[in-house]
This record gives sequence, C-alpha cells and structure tokens, in this order.
Amino acid sequence: MTVARPLLFLDVDGALLPFGGPGMLPQPRDGKPEDPDTPRPELDFIDPDLGPLLLGLGCDLAWATAWMGDANEVIAPRVGLPVLPVADLPPYGEHDPNSLGWKTRALVRVAAGRPFVWIDDVITEMDRRFVEVKHPGPALLFQVESSVGLTAGGVAEIATWLLGLES
Repeated sequence: MTVARPLLFLDVDGALLPFGGPGMLPQPRDGKPEDPDTPRPELDFIDPDLGPLLLGLGCDLAWATAWMGDANEVIAPRVGLPVLPVADLPPYGEHDPNSLGWKTRALVRVAAGRPFVWIDDVITEMDRRFVEVKHPGPALLFQVESSVGLTAGGVAEIATWLLGLES
C-alpha cells in the first residue's frame, strides 16, 4: 500500500528559533517581528544544521507560523531551507470556540488526510485530541521546549516515526 508523502508543518518561534533561555530575548508579543529588517540578535540561535536534516526526512515541508511568508525571507536562509509554501492559517491569535490552538483546525484542513508532522512549542492536549478525532491519517504532533527548540535528536525521533509509516 502506498502512503501519501507526509507533510511537515514547521513553526518558527520556539521551534527553530529558541526563546526565553539564558541570553535569549523573550518571544515577540505577536509571534513575529514588526519589520523583517529589524535587527534580531536571537536569530543567531538558529541551528543551521537543521535545514538539511529536515529536508532529508522525505516530507513536503511548509511553514506553520505567525511569521507567514516572512519565514522564507528571514528564517529559511539561516537554517538552510529553500522557499517553502506557507500553510493557510487564520490570523495569529484568533480565538477558537473550543480552546484549540490557533493553527490546529487549519493544519488538519491543509493536511486533508495526508500523514503529517507538526513541529511546534505550543501544542495542547485539546489539539492532540482534535487531530486524533478529525484527522483520518497518521499525525505526529511533535512538541519542543521553547527555550531549546528543535534539535538533531528531535529530527531523529521524527525520522523514526516516519519510518513506521512505511511498514
């Protein structure tokens, strides 16, 4: 049985761009800088080795971040990623009547039954239950610690989960 190529939804703040740890600035209030050209010394905390590791997973990568298209201009070059599609998300911080995260419904809709991985620092138990009930395909909601972000070890865990899809 052929399984559709998985999607990988990638957050920026707290996932690729750690924040709140020693020597780091706090997360911006709205999740992205007001101007992409604003100097942000915390961008130096992005691990440039993650891009090639993510590309090697065999997934279709897409941004799932309040940065939206700015992630392609500011983050992608620093992490070694090409221009990626941007998931069609509601406005940042839009209230959900069922207390889901602001991205959850949109990511399930965009995945449209395909297997997916969602890498983020903010994933709740409500989000997990919603995906389990509403998404007919396999899904890995991979939560990272915001002060650490995604690591090579985390990518290896995701790779192991993806290998399980092939069996």
